[in-house]
Amino acid sequence: MDLALLRTFVTVHRAGSFTRAAALLGLSQPAVTSQIRTLERQLGRPLFLRQARGVTPTTIGDELAHKAAPHLDALVEIAETGLDADSSLRTLHLAGPPEFTAERALPALTELIGNDGHGFALRASFGNAEETLEGLSAGHHDLAISTARPRGSLLTATPLCDEEHVLVAAPRWVTHIGTGRLRSEGALALENLPVVEVHESLPFIARYWAAVFDSLPAASGTVIVPDLRAVLACAATGAGLAVLPRYLCGPALERGEVVALTEPAVPPLRTYFLVVRTGTLAMPHIARAHEWLTHAAAGWS
Repeated sequence: MDLALLRTFVTVHRAGSFTRAAALLGLSQPAVTSQIRTLERQLGRPLFLRQARGVTPTTIGDELAHKAAPHLDALVEIAETGLDADSSLRTLHLAGPPEFTAERALPALTELIGNDGHGFALRASFGNAEETLEGLSAGHHDLAISTARPRGSLLTATPLCDEEHVLVAAPRWVTHIGTGRLRSEGALALENLPVVEVHESLPFIARYWAAVFDSLPAASGTVIVPDLRAVLACAATGAGLAVLPRYLCGPALERGEVVALTEPAVPPLRTYFLVVRTGTLAMPHIARAHEWLTHAAAGWS
């Protein structure tokens, strides 16, 4: 079986469309379509179901991808290592949400960087769950941190850790609202107060209100910034209420720059997953980074 056909097939399987696969491979779409048809004729079975937007693998297609992809990835790794004969370091490509990756994952992984023959070079990129998982599937990343568990067998996810969400504000807001009112009225005491968020849809606020107050927030974003660290900075200056991971706002809580407005018995949690392409844990540098992050996460609170 032609390895070039298999490479094209795996790329289409990961990309979910002939168009995206053609762009990744540097080929024309007709060339990709022709290669897939050739492979389907050789196997005597359809590998994809064509749809209006992209393609969906058949059962045979999924089975072939599951068997072939890890070996193709290993061959690419061998080829890339051979091209850089002067370097003993392999490069790990990591992707994940900016705040968690910067505050948690990167400090842990930098301990593995070195020139002792066992370390690796590190390249990191930031994005949301959809972006990082799509990039991982397409082969742009080796390891992804995601708040969404991927479906299918092409990607393998391991629960990494849970983060607790805290409703915080600058101390003056507690005085403005009143501690007694907060305890007795709950969400009603917080209606129409300004909030700081990462998106106009108020994802953190809405999730917290649903989990703690069993309601929708009656608020609109006063400050919208696409980074939780900036959300914390704005909340600390009194711009409004914010929902933040405890690992991120914990030091500010200890210093009194922000205060927790509620202390629910069961705080809202969000799970992070460590995701790889199925089979790539056979590569030593990916396996070592995966194991190291999993071990480090056991000590995160």
